[in-house]
Amino acid sequence: MTYAPDHRPFFDADSHIMELPDFLKSYADPSIRADIPEVSYSASLVTDEEVAVIMGQGGRHSEAHIADQIAMGDDLIAKSKEIQALGAFNKDDRTAALDMLGFKKQLVFATHSVAFPFHPSQKKDPNLRYGATRAHNRHMADFCSDDSRLMGVGIIPLDDPAKAMEELEFALSLGLESIWVPHRAPGDRSPGHIDLEPFWALLAQSGTPFVLHVGGAPLQALKSWSNNGRAAVRDWMGGGENVRTKDAALMHQPPETFLSMLLLDGVLERNPTLRGAAVELGAGWVPEMVRRLDWVSKIYSRVDESVRFERTPSQQIREQLAFTPFPNEDVSRLIDDSNEDLFLFSSDYPHVEGGRNPIGKFESYLSSSPDQVKDKFYSENFLRLWPSAAA
Repeated sequence: MTYAPDHRPFFDADSHIMELPDFLKSYADPSIRADIPEVSYSASLVTDEEVAVIMGQGGRHSEAHIADQIAMGDDLIAKSKEIQALGAFNKDDRTAALDMLGFKKQLVFATHSVAFPFHPSQKKDPNLRYGATRAHNRHMADFCSDDSRLMGVGIIPLDDPAKAMEELEFALSLGLESIWVPHRAPGDRSPGHIDLEPFWALLAQSGTPFVLHVGGAPLQALKSWSNNGRAAVRDWMGGGENVRTKDAALMHQPPETFLSMLLLDGVLERNPTLRGAAVELGAGWVPEMVRRLDWVSKIYSRVDESVRFERTPSQQIREQLAFTPFPNEDVSRLIDDSNEDLFLFSSDYPHVEGGRNPIGKFESYLSSSPDQVKDKFYSENFLRLWPSAAA
């Protein structure tokens, strides 16, 4: 028995590594290794104390701990969470976890290690950021190298188009199966800037989808929006560095802006084989975005030649993009409000945000939906973006 029922295939569009402190350092070029920071857990449920225990055991869970995790059986996804989860950072243990979960394929994202390469500042050397990018991608490729069910997701910041192109070529040479890009404006450019055209073209040519994911833009909104003259509020973990109430309410805005600019700049139109997904960013905002882009294109095409598309924005989105709903979002309603081609199943293993029973939660929404709709949500839409996953 596995957690995922065997009456249909389940493809998981979101899972994670819980990186140990040396995740980047250990795979960085020797010339920069000393300058690459260790992974920080300051905005995480993970504590320094539990990391210290794991590192004291040689960067492994104890055999007793692993046995306890395996003994959970079908309850693994409900009880095995964060850095204590089976396969959180060890690739052999991850194979055991996937055997128990029963997913046919699983996209694998980093968790904490993207903060340094993704978020520029005047204090960070751009060469170090891109060096950390390369280290991440090496480590991710290695983690996924022994189990074909694990589909590694590389990362590439877009702020320097030339360096982004260099790192894309390197990531593709590693066999990474998707590329996570930050969903913020890359420097002073739109993501559809002509300087980035070769980047999107190579993704399309190689058949490698791009992905947006929470963590690809600052978790918190501008400080001014939280300045109401009252005491600061806590984030969802009880601290102050992760997502707070107002941040959650605004989380859809950066990915919606990024994808809207990408489409309105003609990137999807010019690259019809380019595929992409927005993961762990919710999907309640998607139906209205689709409608808005259609009418914006229709109205403004009278004066703006750049949006006189051969395919409507809604057609481009349906053919080239997909989105993962949060477990609390009624995917059946989202499908009724848009179409059945847009949404992907995800577990978020081993993050607590994925819930204790993601399949059960989504099934509660899809209970009255025909098998055709369920098949698209659990597998076919995934295979449209990643057709090689059918092998």
